[in-house]
Amino acid sequence: MRRQVWAVVLATVLVAVVGVVVALASRNDAASRGGDLDAVPSAGESPTARTVVTPAPPPTTRPSRTRPIVYVFPVGGCKASASQSHHDYPASDIFAKVGCRFVAPVDGRVDEVTRVDEWDPKTNVGRDRGGLSVSVVGVDGVRYYGSHLSAIPAGIKPGLQVRAGQTLALTGKTGSARATPAHLHFGISWPTAAGKWWIRRGSVSPQSYLNAWHDGKTLSPVQAVARARTAYGVDRGCRSYC
Repeated sequence: MRRQVWAVVLATVLVAVVGVVVALASRNDAASRGGDLDAVPSAGESPTARTVVTPAPPPTTRPSRTRPIVYVFPVGGCKASASQSHHDYPASDIFAKVGCRFVAPVDGRVDEVTRVDEWDPKTNVGRDRGGLSVSVVGVDGVRYYGSHLSAIPAGIKPGLQVRAGQTLALTGKTGSARATPAHLHFGISWPTAAGKWWIRRGSVSPQSYLNAWHDGKTLSPVQAVARARTAYGVDRGCRSYC
């Protein structure tokens, strides 16, 4: 009788031990497969009651590099010839037929736009000599000015961001160019408050830059403009050909 009782006791203990071993093996197996035991809902718990947060992977792309400054010749789609000198103040007359594209010579933003030709040959007022005009302040901090234009698209407005080579207007014969062959008056200067046409029309000789850009070379006027601005000193208004 005692042997039978002991047999029953041993069998019960053995069953309990086997159950514990199986449970431990199940937990180890789940852990070895990467399972998150804490994420498994308990009885009566909604499957969405707990959230397993997975950290975002590190970025796989590198930050984009700053776009290099590119300069282009300001007349596109036509044969054009830049004068190697200019009367009374630094500038260049780029001779081209009416309707050629005046393009942004560098990335930047539109500065000033003149859409009305008010030049009168009887008075020849300096501020009106350019006729229709557009200026752009480049990402290099330099202002580029083109005038005697024949047409300016409605979308070309102050503040508009433009890219090098983007069309700003069409060349023409407005302003004082009514009495000369068609050309684009091109000037380089430092930015100023609106309306200071005596600086905007040209303060640095642009010939070397135009020649380089025409040949597809990169040549920046930044340093020359900085020197010219220092040499100019205090701005007291128009000083020549006013």
